[in-house]
Amino acid sequence: MRWLLRLPALLLAVALCGGGAWAQAPAAPDAAPTVAALRSQLEAIPSSVETSADVRGVVEQLNAISTATDKFIAARTGELNDMNARLGELGNAPAAGTTENPDITRRRAALTRDRNALDANIRLARLVSVDAQQRANDLLNKRRALFEAQLTERAPSPLGREFWEDIADAWSGDVARLERLGAEFESGFEAARSPDNAAPVLGTLAAALLLALLGNWLAERALARFAASYLPPGRLRRSLLVIAIVTTNMVLVGVAAQGAFSVFDNHGVWGPQTRKLAQSVVQSSIFIAFVVGLGRALLSNGRPSWRLPPISDPMAERLAPFPWVMALVAIVVWAPTQINAVVEASFAAVVATHVMTALILTAMIGAMLLRLHGAPVAEPPAAAPPKEAPPGPAPAVVAPEPPKGSLDERPMWVGVLLAAVTLILIGIWVLVATGYVAMASFLASQLTWAGIVAAAFYVLFKFADDLFVAVVSSRSNFGQRLQLSFGLEPRTLDQAAVVLSGLSRVILFFYMVIALATPLGTSPGEVYQRSGKFGGGIKIGEIQLVPSAIISAVTVLVVGFIALRVVKRWLEQQFLPHTGLEPGMQSSITTLLGYVGGILVVAFGLSALGIGIERIAWVASALSVGIGFGLQAIVQNFISGLILLAERPVKVGDWVVLGNAEGDVRRINVRATEIQLGDRSTMIVPNSEFITKTVRNMTLANAEGRVLIRLPMPLTTHATRAREVMLAAFAEHPGVLASPAPSVTLEGVEVGFLIFQAVAYVQSPRLAGGVRSDVLFAMLDGLRAAELPMAAYPGAPPYPGGPPAPATVVPPPPPVLPGMAT
Repeated sequence: MRWLLRLPALLLAVALCGGGAWAQAPAAPDAAPTVAALRSQLEAIPSSVETSADVRGVVEQLNAISTATDKFIAARTGELNDMNARLGELGNAPAAGTTENPDITRRRAALTRDRNALDANIRLARLVSVDAQQRANDLLNKRRALFEAQLTERAPSPLGREFWEDIADAWSGDVARLERLGAEFESGFEAARSPDNAAPVLGTLAAALLLALLGNWLAERALARFAASYLPPGRLRRSLLVIAIVTTNMVLVGVAAQGAFSVFDNHGVWGPQTRKLAQSVVQSSIFIAFVVGLGRALLSNGRPSWRLPPISDPMAERLAPFPWVMALVAIVVWAPTQINAVVEASFAAVVATHVMTALILTAMIGAMLLRLHGAPVAEPPAAAPPKEAPPGPAPAVVAPEPPKGSLDERPMWVGVLLAAVTLILIGIWVLVATGYVAMASFLASQLTWAGIVAAAFYVLFKFADDLFVAVVSSRSNFGQRLQLSFGLEPRTLDQAAVVLSGLSRVILFFYMVIALATPLGTSPGEVYQRSGKFGGGIKIGEIQLVPSAIISAVTVLVVGFIALRVVKRWLEQQFLPHTGLEPGMQSSITTLLGYVGGILVVAFGLSALGIGIERIAWVASALSVGIGFGLQAIVQNFISGLILLAERPVKVGDWVVLGNAEGDVRRINVRATEIQLGDRSTMIVPNSEFITKTVRNMTLANAEGRVLIRLPMPLTTHATRAREVMLAAFAEHPGVLASPAPSVTLEGVEVGFLIFQAVAYVQSPRLAGGVRSDVLFAMLDGLRAAELPMAAYPGAPPYPGGPPAPATVVPPPPPVLPGMAT
């Protein structure tokens, strides 16, 4: 998994640093090196170097030796483990005075000898690896010290006479060096003009120019047409188009430059110095193609609707020349630096080159700042002539929105950043004036490099966000397929897209910091090496956090929970409905499976992370202290939830009465139970309430509900006839069960009234209230039709068709006691 973490760094380094490996590929290491060969290679490397370029080359050789040693150790470690296993099968040597099979003794002795030799080789290889890493670290420290010394070295100020006197003194020597370089160019030009070389050299040069210029022009338009025609609409195709254009520019320019270099080299055009300069030209051309392609793709003046950054059209037009200006500045700054390195120019020439680099780069950045600061705010379009308003109220006046990308919408941090860059430019000019030209040149180069890196990673950040939004979110086609396949909610997919986008941005930010910390012109291998150091992991106490292990753990968690959800969905929709289990038992089984599966998935994730049960003992001890002080209620509810799921005194679908509340049990969670009340609200009850308190389960043993109606009637009522009317009302209602049969009893006489009690049963207590209301309506209508009077209050109008209401004072009917209608 580690190579997956290093791959983005390697690709990014090839893009940003110019692809130096194209022009100078290192030799492939030995496929099966020995410890002696590795040691001899290490001893052949010089122990001291002078220049920074020499340090870089030696460090690359040491890293190659260290990598080969690690491969040797990894391959031999497996063999050593096999030998140890075979020796374990043979057992220990017999004690003194005992005998064993001679064949076993010989095999044990041979395995022991081979095992010891292999173990010794592994130990020697580890020493070689340690020595190589130590020497590489020492060289890098030395290079850092030299670099810091050069930065802090003060040279004569260009405002003083000494600076120009040094240039005048060194002028003759530098001119002589340049004449030798010019002589090599002349000899190479003469070799190219020879009859044998003229046709292939000119043809290669023309083909390279056509491929680099016309090829890029055609490829960019073909990519834009392809993206508009075949890629799905959305933000992803915009970022993909930018990446495709930049990559195509780099590839075509790199192929053209490398092809021309190879053809010229085969025809003897290059000399010793011009060859080095040509190799630098190949690398720099790829880098310049990257910068120009990135700038043009981001501004996208030919396709404003495809523009990735939120800038206005006038601003993009003002910035349109700067990709080409930056390419020209890169050539102007690069050429003297490379020529100085090739011809070994004087110190005065190097100082003058630093001054020129600092001034030219700061002038370019200052011009860009002036363009950004002086951009006019786009005026709103002129309003159309007013038309005759229709009759009615006048419409509300809406203020026009400010144009996109105007200075009014510029965030505050942009202004702070521009101010900081301005201060850095002023500081660079002060450093040049005071003679710290190396520091000024370095700051100017790093400021330019930071802008290029920021633009490149802006594209990568946008691409990562657009990729996961277009693939994982609920609005994408793949996200909708995930919803149908795994039953995921749209909100879950949107959250997953945001989380994955955030993780990818964190990883990209990590590599952006590495790229910003690398000096301009660093080789791809060094960025790869720096990223590899972080890929080795960070040790916190006894736990080693390795990025590859973190990715593995996240993958295990994601795959595990998806698989668990698929299994639960299959049980809920496919398997359990075809069994004889009741719905409550089915819900308990799936809930328990979810708890057990979740614990197993988390355990597997911790194992993939490298954290075993024995390593989290301190976590368990800390949790025990927390449980003792403040988590006992949570643990009690958790245990109570497990008891509810196991013993099932209350299950999903039961009608329970807990205190003054009653309703349906909708869900039993690990900590609390959800009860839906009669008013459709949900009450969250801790699980311990069902274990420690009295709970009335209306549907545990018998799911039937009872309907009870008490009616007071006058003493003169025909009791038998009233009973028949009530039973008829029960019989006519379809929700009343025939068995047990409804019954009507006469409880007695209370305050001069006959008290009738009617009882019937329905299929569920949830139906009792509605049935009782319907039957009561039917009874009242039946009694009125049968001319059977009901009890009336004093002063009430007489009952139609019946005797007048008694004149005595009648108290109100007794209230319905709890349990009369359940």
